[in-house]
Amino acid sequence: MKLWLTLFFSILCAAAFSQENEVTGIVFNKDTKARIAKVNVQNITSGKAVYNTFKGEFNIAAKPGDVLVFSKPDLYSDTVKVINYTALAVYMRPKAIPLQEVTIRDSFLTPQRRLANTQREYSKIYGSLNNADLLSISPAGFGFSMDALYNAFSKSGRNAEKLRGIIDAEYRQSIIDYRFNKAFVQGVTHLEEPRLTDFMQKYRPGYYLVTTAGDYDFISYIRTNLKRYLRRPNAYQLAPLPPVKWDTVSK
Repeated sequence: MKLWLTLFFSILCAAAFSQENEVTGIVFNKDTKARIAKVNVQNITSGKAVYNTFKGEFNIAAKPGDVLVFSKPDLYSDTVKVINYTALAVYMRPKAIPLQEVTIRDSFLTPQRRLANTQREYSKIYGSLNNADLLSISPAGFGFSMDALYNAFSKSGRNAEKLRGIIDAEYRQSIIDYRFNKAFVQGVTHLEEPRLTDFMQKYRPGYYLVTTAGDYDFISYIRTNLKRYLRRPNAYQLAPLPPVKWDTVSK
């Protein structure tokens, strides 16, 4: 009986001793004060090492006088000497310097945004003059649209229509340029100048293809034409202009 009591108290003492020799704590980010997980906690005095939990908490066997080293690849290591068994709060400093948030406003406008800006600048031709319906419906019944009549028969109305046509045509070309750009085409073809420009001029896609084809089909279009270009680089070449002779003899 005495033997069992002795053994029981020995186990309790050992458990109490082991608990007293454990140091606990939490690891924080020094800048943001957020908890840090997956930090390696090593007792360099005893050689034991553990990782803290996803909550930033750690528990490692140590005693007063032991030295703990906290390390993680993206953080500066920190060293703490154990004084007592009070829970530790360890603050680790990030290696990367946090930059102040900067709002970047791009100067490169998409074709849609450029068209919207143009429509605002030429609000007159895209306003009432843009009403192409000859007949108008009102609570009083059917009638002729004055804006449509003005647009159809007046000189300024016809000029506005021509200007709208020019702007719309330019918009379609800008849509093609936006997608069929040099950086993208070079990434697909690996052509260098001046062959890159020559290829893009000869095999420029149409507006319908650019606006309807998916990425796979569009890249296939470029690669198919690249094979044609490499087989016949001089195809679609413009003939040189004939020399012009000036008659300097005055009659």
